Amino acid sequence: MSVISPTNARITAKPQRSLPLWFTGISLAVALLVGALWQIVLPEEPNWIAAGFIVIVVHLLISAVAGYSYEGRRYGANRVATSVIVAAFVMAVIPLISLLITVITEGWSRMTAGGYFTATTFGSSSAEAITGAGHAIVGTLLITGVTALIAIPFGVLTAVYLVEYGRGPFARLITFLVDVMTGIPSIVAGLFAAAMIPMINLLLFGQTQFKNGFMGSVALVVLMTPIVVRNTEEMLRLVPNELREASYALGVTKAGTIVRIVLRTSLSGIVSGVVIAIARVIGESAPLLITAGTTDVYNMNMFDGQMLTLPVYVYNEYTKGNHATAWAGALLLILIVLLLNLFARWIAKRFAPQGE
Repeated sequence: MSVISPTNARITAKPQRSLPLWFTGISLAVALLVGALWQIVLPEEPNWIAAGFIVIVVHLLISAVAGYSYEGRRYGANRVATSVIVAAFVMAVIPLISLLITVITEGWSRMTAGGYFTATTFGSSSAEAITGAGHAIVGTLLITGVTALIAIPFGVLTAVYLVEYGRGPFARLITFLVDVMTGIPSIVAGLFAAAMIPMINLLLFGQTQFKNGFMGSVALVVLMTPIVVRNTEEMLRLVPNELREASYALGVTKAGTIVRIVLRTSLSGIVSGVVIAIARVIGESAPLLITAGTTDVYNMNMFDGQMLTLPVYVYNEYTKGNHATAWAGALLLILIVLLLNLFARWIAKRFAPQGE
C-alpha cells in the first residue's frame, strides 16, 4: 500500500480568471458615452442628475454581466459589490464638492473685499455703504465661547459620573435624558431658553428683556452638552480597567485615579470631541433667531441687547437679496468649522497616549 506524503502530493486547482485592470476604465467610458448620447438625443434641457444616474446604472450592468460570465459567480458578485460601494461614495462626495465650489466662487470675491471683517450691516440700504460681517463674527465668538464655558464642565463631569460612579436607576435616568436631548430639534432648545431666561432676568435684574446673547448661549448649551457627554463617556470607557486597578493598588484614591489616570489617558479624545461639538453648534441658526435676535451694530454685552451671529447673518443677507454677502458669510462659517476640525485632529494626534 503506497502512502502519498504531503510533500509529494500535488494539488492542482483551476486558475481563477479575472478581468484585466483596464476593464473598469473601458466600462466607465462606455457608461459615460451612453449618458452623453442620452443627453444629446433628449429634446428637453440637459438633466445632469439623471445622466449621472444612467452612467452609474450602465457601469453596474456592464460590471455584473462581464464579472458573472468571465470571473464566475463569487468574484462577479465581489466586483458588483465593489462597484456599488464606489458609486455610493461618488454620489455622496459630488454634492459636497459642488457645494464647496459654489460657496467659494460666489463668496470669495466679497469676503476678500476691503472691510468685510470689520464693517457691519449698518446703513446697508445705501449704495455707497461698505457692509461686512464684523459684528456677526464677534457675536459668534462671544456666544460660542460662553456656550463652551458652560457646556464643557457640565458634559465632562456628567460623563465622569456615569462611567465612574453612576449605578442604579438615577444613572439610567440621566443616560435616558442625555439620549433624549441628543435628538431634540434645535428650535426646541431656542424655545426653552426663550421661556427660561426672561424669568431669570426678572429675578436678577428686575427686567424681562427677551433677546440677548446669553439667552443664545443657553440655547446652544442645551444642544452641545449631550454631545460632550456622549463623546466623553465613550472616551472614558476606552481606558483599560487595568490602569485603574494599578492606581488603586498603589494607594491612589478614586478621585486621584480619575484625575491623574483616566482623564489624562483619554484627554486627546475628550478635547477633540469637544472641538467637534463646538463646530456642531456654531452653525445653528434657528435657536439664535429666537434667542439672540439680530442687530446691525457691534454689541459686546451678553446680557443687554440683541447680538448677531454668522448663521443668522447669512439668513438675513439672503432674505434681503444680498446674495454675494450671504455666500461670503457662508464661506467664512465653513472655514471656521474646517479650522476647528483640523484643530481637533491635531489635538487627537498630538496628545494621544504613546505606546512602547
